[in-house]
Amino acid sequence: MTSRINSPDTQADIDLRELLSREQKSGFVMVAGAGSGKTTSLIKALDHLKQVKAKEYLSQNKKIACITYTEVAVNEILDDIGNSELFHISTIHSFLWRIIQPFKKDMIQWIIDNLNNKITEAESRIAKKRTQERTRVKLRRDIARYEEIIPQISRLESLSYGMGSDYVNGVLGHSDILKMVPEIILNNILLRKIIAKRFPVIFIDESQDTNKNIVIALKKIYETVDVDFYLGFFGDPMQKIYMEGVGTIVPEEGWLTINKPENFRCPQEVLKTIKNIRAESDDLVQIGGRVLEVDGSPHLLDGSVNIFIYNKDSNHHSKLEYVRNYLSETCEDPLWNSNNKDIRMLVLIHRMAALRLKFDSIYSALNDNGNHSLKNGLLDGTSWVLKDFLKSILPLVEAHLRNDDYEVISILRSISPLLSAESILDSDLSQTLNNLSDDIYHISNNLRPDSQVTFRDLLAYIYDRKTINIDERFIPYLNGDYVESEQTSAINAFLNCPAKEILAYKSYIDDISPFVTQQGVKGAQFERVLLVINDDESNHNSFSYGKLFGFTSLSEKDQANLDSGNDSVTDRTRRLLYVCCSRAKKDLAIVLFVPDVEIAKAAIISKGYFEESCIHTF
Repeated sequence: MTSRINSPDTQADIDLRELLSREQKSGFVMVAGAGSGKTTSLIKALDHLKQVKAKEYLSQNKKIACITYTEVAVNEILDDIGNSELFHISTIHSFLWRIIQPFKKDMIQWIIDNLNNKITEAESRIAKKRTQERTRVKLRRDIARYEEIIPQISRLESLSYGMGSDYVNGVLGHSDILKMVPEIILNNILLRKIIAKRFPVIFIDESQDTNKNIVIALKKIYETVDVDFYLGFFGDPMQKIYMEGVGTIVPEEGWLTINKPENFRCPQEVLKTIKNIRAESDDLVQIGGRVLEVDGSPHLLDGSVNIFIYNKDSNHHSKLEYVRNYLSETCEDPLWNSNNKDIRMLVLIHRMAALRLKFDSIYSALNDNGNHSLKNGLLDGTSWVLKDFLKSILPLVEAHLRNDDYEVISILRSISPLLSAESILDSDLSQTLNNLSDDIYHISNNLRPDSQVTFRDLLAYIYDRKTINIDERFIPYLNGDYVESEQTSAINAFLNCPAKEILAYKSYIDDISPFVTQQGVKGAQFERVLLVINDDESNHNSFSYGKLFGFTSLSEKDQANLDSGNDSVTDRTRRLLYVCCSRAKKDLAIVLFVPDVEIAKAAIISKGYFEESCIHTF
């Protein structure tokens, strides 16, 4: 039993436990504000079900599914509840793959339908008068390739799941799983009933960032079955960061909405700030605040909030140093001058950090040239062009450098087509392993600090040698027969970057450097938070603090989104500001670099998020 399980109940915990004690189909949505202990409520609910349902479910080979956003979150939950056979705790990709695996025929038909749709789309583009002849030639090649591989796919004996798609070899990628499985669930009543019978409880963590189609599919399962079935969503629409997320989960008829307003993390000054920010979005009013024990008695921590406004043309580094010195003196806290994790700088996108850590080519390629998807993915490493390196190539290289042969083989078995069951039967295994060893040595050398090898060079080598499966979207760029799209410029720029930069970039998003991206900080908490805001530096249209505060004009598109009730730049930025400010356990400082200091100050005061006395201008 962990401290979370043994922690005092909130009213939300009591209400949820009551619902889970019903012997009938039930659904719920828990809205848990920042610092409320959402994960604690989730773990308490799992523990309650373990106490009352374990014997029944285990005897019938049933499991309680808990789907969360990252492997880190998976391990955090497992640490609390234990690795029991009763639970299936996994990321959404792993869960979807587990439930769809027996339905090979449906998956093969989906792949064929997907390729036929691509053929139809290509034919439609060819027929358009504005399509250039060069593009038509490439589209005809694509059609020929799709038509060639469709018969091969229909004869596949098995399918597997990897980082990127390789349909000919029966490999489905991340994006395939997210799109395919909800579609099959919606069209297959038998699958829906099997899922509900196998998993009579399904909890979704971080529900606000869950793909809309997955939410629809899960609700369809709930709607279909008459047996005892519990479907629950744990999240907070105010902490939705990713564009693909559904945001607010609308409860179905008869569902229970459970609000969890407590905040156990933030000091009083920070709590006031996040309440002001949140008030513009919903009616959840957070209460409480961080409590410290002083002389044996509990006391609410006051903390501090300070806003510093500078002209955007000033020297950013020197101003940030001044702010840290100022806070060190006024807060009587020398750790504000620390260069390690005692202080966390939250940045939207930080070109200076990229330059300092030496991944500036990657940053420029994806941030300056990329579309919305590539720019967003740069912030947290989820961009598809980065995934093969972060999830496959680097773990392989790291295991090789540690001389961990067991881990090397374990990774290769999951990502190398040369070690698939079919390939092993038709090859000399000893020679294959020797070739793979040579490949890994070659890849490792090409990531050395003195290497000038590009991502294009490295991927071409891997693709030619079939070392690992790479995302199929790279292949046209390696062959030179890609079709122009909104991503073309960014992908080519990325492929021309030095491959060695991926190591520095990984240290950045893995939280080894002093900088943290604002999107990547959700779920974390720090004693001292320094939020750095400079809209001009970001070159990122999804967020604008100037538009949120009102010292930058809205575009026609921004206004149209607001008028129609669509998710807007101000909505996204407000949520991001809430997430960033609510990380602070003690002191919060915000530094803004703006075109006009006085105009910005007046707009920020008018917004009402912060006390006027805490706003400093220079």
